[in-house]
Amino acid sequence: MSEHKLSRATLSEVSASVKTPGYTPQPSETGVVHLGLGAFHRAHQAMVFDQLLREGDARWGIHGVGMTQPGLVNKLRAQDGLYAVRIAGATGVEWQVPGALWQTSVATTERQSVLNAIAAQSTRWITITVTEKGYTPALAQLLIDGLRLRHATGRAGLTIASCDNLQGNGHKLKALIHATANTQDASLMQWIDAHCAFPCSMVDRIVPAATAEVAEAAKAVLGLEDDCALSTETFWEWVIEDHFVDPSDAALLAKCGVRVTSQVHSYEEAKLRMLNGSHTAMALMGAITGRAHIADCIGADHIRAFVHQMMSLEVAPHLSRTDWQEYRDALIQRFGNPYLKHSVHQIATDSSQKIPQRWPPTVLAQMAKGQSFERHALAAAIFLRYTLAIDEQGHAYTLNDPEAESLMAIGQNQVADAAGCLKALLDRQDLWGSELPNNTLWAQRVAYWHDQVLHQGVDATVKFAISLDP
Repeated sequence: MSEHKLSRATLSEVSASVKTPGYTPQPSETGVVHLGLGAFHRAHQAMVFDQLLREGDARWGIHGVGMTQPGLVNKLRAQDGLYAVRIAGATGVEWQVPGALWQTSVATTERQSVLNAIAAQSTRWITITVTEKGYTPALAQLLIDGLRLRHATGRAGLTIASCDNLQGNGHKLKALIHATANTQDASLMQWIDAHCAFPCSMVDRIVPAATAEVAEAAKAVLGLEDDCALSTETFWEWVIEDHFVDPSDAALLAKCGVRVTSQVHSYEEAKLRMLNGSHTAMALMGAITGRAHIADCIGADHIRAFVHQMMSLEVAPHLSRTDWQEYRDALIQRFGNPYLKHSVHQIATDSSQKIPQRWPPTVLAQMAKGQSFERHALAAAIFLRYTLAIDEQGHAYTLNDPEAESLMAIGQNQVADAAGCLKALLDRQDLWGSELPNNTLWAQRVAYWHDQVLHQGVDATVKFAISLDP
């Protein structure tokens, strides 16, 4: 191990201005198995567990599982699970090295290690951040196999907290486990139902993919190499259902700033439709206009006004989150954080999988009230323009999407045959659900905005849209 790299051995050399863990890892006592060891988890839940560990509760060390890629796991192992996080907001910048990551595995190549971790005596929780697209039978099978091993050794049940950007994520995960289990697993399913808890939760923090710029900044502050450094914002939110195997976990989490409630749905809905819905719209605009980052988009007055209108006039009337105005204003400020180099192409990834949850529910709710859905119709038109895969400066970009081939096949002829391409896109129930493809008013408004976008460009069209009456 390099003596110039961040590790447990070099931690004492880190500048006193950086918050570092004062506790010693106890790998044999690891309490949390986390599936999906990406940037988000390491700058969110891992920092909550780090806080619990700092306060002397040694039950929250993490066994982090990379699902497929060994690259990150190998880098983290070389640093004893340590990495620096730059937390940047309106009040300035601070750095922290969380120390909660005590063990690591790669699910594809070290499956037995993951199963043993799920079955371990000290394990109390499983947390999951693996997808925004929906859970797979392969994930369910991994959990079933681990829980089978746990059940066979007579150990207690687990709190299995889904932290993915899916509505009703805990219910969805439990339902998939039931659907994936085979007939021989009937007694195991009874044990899971009786002894494991699947709380729904909503997590929120903007964590861009790691960059060379952050690694350089970390090196300057730490005085050590850090191949796993991350940047995030000061804001974070974790709302979790009050449904745990150990009910005393609720008070512990609440003391750390986690919101424990029976009303997770209202927070999930607000995040999906306000944060994620406007994020997708901005990312598509940025891709087409050649803006690199979300901060560049929200930094343009007309795009900021569009996002404000979209959230206030079309999304908010259908939310049960009562503090939506404060949430909206915080979102707009967060989107503009200059330290978060959040790539528009990263946010636009898998748009075909994200749009169905983010836009159609709002459009249908507005229609039911006879209210305007023009901003969402414009967003849909911009999505079609995005499938051309060439920005307004003539530069090609890649659609990173499981439906890329079919979307580009639709989008490539949109200049010559706008009507045909619109029909092909708007007929897709995988994107718009079962109702919107049959709605002629929706089709007319998307067609209107698509024509504007093609002939006037995105910026001029957005400027025109925000000048209309609500």
